[in-house]
Order: sequence, then C-alpha cells, then structure tokens
Amino acid sequence: MNQTTAATPGACYSGGAMILHWLIATLIALNIFAGWYSTTLEGPARFFVLGNHKSFGIIILLLTVARILWRLSHPAPPLPDTLKAWEAALAKVTHFLFYVLMLAVPMAGWAYSSSFLKGAPVSIFGLVNFPGLPFSGDKATTGLFAEVHETLAFTMLALMALHVLAALKHTFVDRDGTLRRMVPFLK
Repeated sequence: MNQTTAATPGACYSGGAMILHWLIATLIALNIFAGWYSTTLEGPARFFVLGNHKSFGIIILLLTVARILWRLSHPAPPLPDTLKAWEAALAKVTHFLFYVLMLAVPMAGWAYSSSFLKGAPVSIFGLVNFPGLPFSGDKATTGLFAEVHETLAFTMLALMALHVLAALKHTFVDRDGTLRRMVPFLK
C-alpha cells in the first residue's frame, strides 16, 4: 500500500467536517429517494412524504450553510500528492459543484414549494415554519421551479455517483488511502 499524505492524521478532514459530510450525504440520498417515491403515491400518503421531503430539504440547506461556515474556518487538508493533475482538478471541481448543488437543490425546492403554495411557509415536521418566498403561484413559475429542482437533483445524483466511484477507485484500484481523509476508522 502506498503511504501518502492522506494516510497521515494531519491530512484528514476535521471531525466536524466528517460529521457534516456524512449527515448531509445521508439526508441528500434519503431525500432524493423520498422525492422519487412521492411520485408513486397519492392522497395523504403523498402529502406526508412530500412534507418530510420539504422538511429535510430545509434542514439540508441549513446544514450546508453550517458546513460552508465550518469549511471557511477549518480548511480542507491538502490533496494527496499521489493524485494525477487531472484527478486533483476533477476533485476540486466536484467539491465546488457539490457545494453549489447542496445550496441550489433545496433553494429551488423551497422556491417550488413557495410558488405552489403562493408564498405560504414550509412547515418543518410541524414544529416550526420556515418562511415562504413571495411568489404568486402562477402555473408557469411553479412549473419552472419544479423543473429546475428536479434537474438539479438529478445532477446531484450523477455527481454523487461519480464521487462514490472515485472513492472506490482510490480504495480498491489505487489503494492510496484517499478514503481515510473522510472515514477516520479505516486503517
């Protein structure tokens, strides 16, 4: 196994970054599934799933803001020196796009919900209301936000697949310890 900067403790992400990474990743995966699953339902079951989908979407948005603030005060460790130039460039672009999408997908969903509900707030699990955006709710605007939200969500799903495939490549093909940067219990 190659010894790289990723294998040293100083090259790992901070504990806070790891917690936020895995929490947000899990919520995004579950929320993409919930969004798809809601299309197979009707009536109260559909509204229940969509209500939870919206709640988790707002939570993802807020956690992403927290993650960005964390990242600004806790810089990412340097990339392993074993990466090829194109791999390092792709890693940087992918991480940047993740941050953009982690903000854009829930914001588009918030806009979609606000337009559909004519500016009514989004209830977060019936505990607190997150303010709605001031949209009139016309059919064209609502449809546009729905399309943008769905397109961005599918883009996020494709990016997640690329990210997982890259992690698997570095773990099983390159065996360079890159995965240890975000999974501390790996030896």
